[in-house]
Amino acid sequence: MDRQPCPVPRLVGIVHKRSAPAAAACAAAVSQYLVSRGLEVFEDEGEIARRADLVLVLGGDGTLIHAARILDGRPAPILGVNMGSLGFLTEVPQAELYQAIEHVLSGKAEVTNRMKLRVHVHRGIAPGAKVVDGEVLNDAVMAKGTLSRMADFEATAGGNYVTSYKADGIIVATPTGSTAYSLAANGPILFPSMRGMILAPICPHTLTQRPLVLPDDQTVNIVLISDSEVFLTLDGQSGEQLQRGDRVQIKQSQNRVQLVCNPNIDYFGILRAKLRWGTR
Repeated sequence: MDRQPCPVPRLVGIVHKRSAPAAAACAAAVSQYLVSRGLEVFEDEGEIARRADLVLVLGGDGTLIHAARILDGRPAPILGVNMGSLGFLTEVPQAELYQAIEHVLSGKAEVTNRMKLRVHVHRGIAPGAKVVDGEVLNDAVMAKGTLSRMADFEATAGGNYVTSYKADGIIVATPTGSTAYSLAANGPILFPSMRGMILAPICPHTLTQRPLVLPDDQTVNIVLISDSEVFLTLDGQSGEQLQRGDRVQIKQSQNRVQLVCNPNIDYFGILRAKLRWGTR
């Protein structure tokens, strides 16, 4: 996996799961510990966005995705500590929290760079009429409403027509997102350092329409060609209702998310633990 040294931090931002009292208590305790080690610590999201040279996440994968959105492309390493079971992104269990912090402060930690996707929604005929401009670490999902019928989409990649889909929706995922919603749609698991994206239909009417893996230099355009109620969701955290004729443009972002590696487990170990491989 593509790894590089993690700089020793001076300014640490803490992002914890707000709905979990245990995460808040842990944040208070670890904040005192970091201050005692001579570091400046803050939890204000604005300060984190501007100044943090390390972001400590206490929660789950959703909390880490939120932290990545706070950074908005700024390359500060993220140390993900899972307050429950092991996560795909939050690699460090709570029991190893202080050990992981000391590993970072020792200068021996490494980070991996995770690919992001840039998502634009173009509406109308005016050039540059964008109603959505965002980035995702996991996926962009176009899905019909609960009571809606199947929607019709037309997809192109790299300027070439791919196909028309009649489906409940379409997922465009990064390698990181290959173990999220895309996996439930029978998409493949991609090694996180790979450079590509997955185009996966959700419950397609034509069962031979299978998920595709595309190169990272392709620009994917998906046009909603029916009047169905369809919503675009970015990393499960923000959304926009689409209109007929809207074009969702998805391409590789120049930004990366830097994740601090847990030296005690590798990616295949995470897969075995999360997906229960090798168990009966």
